[in-house]
Amino acid sequence: MTDEPIAPAQLPNLRVAVLGTGKMGGILLQAFLKQSLFAPEQIHATVAHADRAIALASQWGVDVSTDNLTAARDADLILLGVKPFQVPELVAQIRPALNAKKTIVSFAASVKTAAIEEAAGIELAVIRAMPNTPSALGAGVAGLCRGRFVSDEQMELARRIFETVGRTVVVDEKHMDAVTGLSASGPAFIYIILEALAEAGVKVGLPRETATLLAAQTTFGAARMVLDTGYHPALLKDAVTTPAGCTIDGILELEDGGLRVTLIKAVMRATQRAKELAAG
Repeated sequence: MTDEPIAPAQLPNLRVAVLGTGKMGGILLQAFLKQSLFAPEQIHATVAHADRAIALASQWGVDVSTDNLTAARDADLILLGVKPFQVPELVAQIRPALNAKKTIVSFAASVKTAAIEEAAGIELAVIRAMPNTPSALGAGVAGLCRGRFVSDEQMELARRIFETVGRTVVVDEKHMDAVTGLSASGPAFIYIILEALAEAGVKVGLPRETATLLAAQTTFGAARMVLDTGYHPALLKDAVTTPAGCTIDGILELEDGGLRVTLIKAVMRATQRAKELAAG
């Protein structure tokens, strides 16, 4: 039995550093390799502890170290995956390796492109991203915005990076907190809805496992209908809602309970919190 041939890298001429290879950094790195966006030898990842670096290097087959400066110096594209409060220190650490030819993509929540540009001290291309946790299954979505010195080609590169784990939208930076409130926090809101639907199934007599499966697949299918057809959710809702049928009675209960307004308020509150975090 022979090993399957490895597909050539789609972007073979770029060297990539993933600084802070935590949850999202690891998700992206593995997606790069799985989809052959980059070859293993093009990637240098970093983590905080040497023992973890050794383990991840063995697991992923890429260079993993604790040396952020060396990784950044050798890279054309630098991904910042550390926690927001760690970004200023990290940028200061790698500053000697930065120049105007490099591109930084940061997915540290609430950290503005101007803050990274200022910390770098040069006219540097900085792109801010806000992905979400379904990226782990290739079903994520990421909001992207550009800093002052980003070219169209660099934005297209950022789109390709995050399309390895789902879909992308490009927005003005003033909308990034709203992206956080809707799509980054949104999975938690959907899980509550899904859990409630499953509990309702149990209430009306279904076994819990069956109710959970029905609720999850129904949620998935409804979302896919919106994405694949491009129809407005209200139009799809109306297609399910027959005159004097079961669905309209259920919708009346949802409206009476204020579900619509509660969800709007949840996104508004999460967005406000993102603004507060951005302001420090």
